[in-house]
Amino acid sequence: MHVLDISWFTDSMREGRPVAVETRHLIQDTLPTLPEGSTPTPVATVSQYACQRRTTTENNNKILTDAFEVLAESYEFSEIEGPCLAFRRAASVLKSLPCEVRCLEDTQDLPCLGEHTKAVIEEILQYGRSFEVEKMLSDERYQTLKLFTSVFGVGPKTAERWYRRGLRSFSDILSEPSIQLNQMQQTGFLHYEDISRAVSKAEARALGNIIDEAVHTITSDAILALTGGFRRGKEFGHDVDFIVTTPELGREKSLLPDIIDELKEQGILLYCDYQASTFDIAKLPGYRFEAMDHFAKCFLILRLEGSKVEGGLNSAEEDNRSWRAVRVDLVSPPMDRYAFALLGWTGSRQFERDLRRYARLERRMLLDNHTLYDKTKKEFLAATTERDIFAHLGLEYIEPWQRNA
Repeated sequence: MHVLDISWFTDSMREGRPVAVETRHLIQDTLPTLPEGSTPTPVATVSQYACQRRTTTENNNKILTDAFEVLAESYEFSEIEGPCLAFRRAASVLKSLPCEVRCLEDTQDLPCLGEHTKAVIEEILQYGRSFEVEKMLSDERYQTLKLFTSVFGVGPKTAERWYRRGLRSFSDILSEPSIQLNQMQQTGFLHYEDISRAVSKAEARALGNIIDEAVHTITSDAILALTGGFRRGKEFGHDVDFIVTTPELGREKSLLPDIIDELKEQGILLYCDYQASTFDIAKLPGYRFEAMDHFAKCFLILRLEGSKVEGGLNSAEEDNRSWRAVRVDLVSPPMDRYAFALLGWTGSRQFERDLRRYARLERRMLLDNHTLYDKTKKEFLAATTERDIFAHLGLEYIEPWQRNA
């Protein structure tokens, strides 16, 4: 139960419907005084939506969420969506908690925890481990698919196909004459040791300097923004994502090819997969969410010299090379779509999923990396910043470093 200020009522009248309760609507000092000796009834204060929770990189329940991630991944490999999403949502809720779950009663009022997830929690709390997770980790199929999908360019379907052919190792794949690897997969195997190793924040900053220099060689008014896990405050990631655009509408379409040419001239481009823009405002809103947006983008592997990195490369101990290969993604939206692209590419995946779900179910709006559409008013809602988007949705703004859901 919430005791609310009159502002909640007036906001709801203005919107024509009950709006989401925000902190500014709450009255903390008007709660009824409990009789002496009585115990307050626990109240569920954790939202079912990740976009209404603040989740930093500090995870107080890592032993539980790690177990959920293994189970979610195993269901994903088997293309069983329901349990996969259930475990991901449960992990997301536990990551947001400010304290450690010490007994099953601690989860009583938490959302998104079903019987299966609670059974796993109970087992870990009682025995210090989950037997279901241990069984999965030792399962040959799971181990093989996880190994194969760790290669750049290899998805779950390709990994499953190789597994069904009896292939169990990289050497099996590379020695099988009937398998024709595409260019992305060839590059993935060639640079596997480098791009399967974590990228440090210092390396991400060095790459940002390189991209920024390349961009400003081309145009002086370009905007470059680091996105993904590093924008959320992570110390390490598997790749580095950037948004690059310019205030000159239409110029963004040629921006990435020009950057690619500049990186080639520097001799640091090891791989490039460029995808031209297919963005068409006439096709908005999109009523079905697509995993990949329609902006111009390129997936790169760059040669990063250790001399460019403050503190040196995050290299394997036995690796004495002066450089390493790093995965870099660039996306170039038009300037009027920048806020939506920045929000979408910042993540996390679960945060974005819940943000779209909240928009659809609670606000009757459609949100993706391109736009925000109000189905009730039948109009697009403009945004120049992420704060504008949160405001349209009636949500308190969540800082990027609090979106690690």
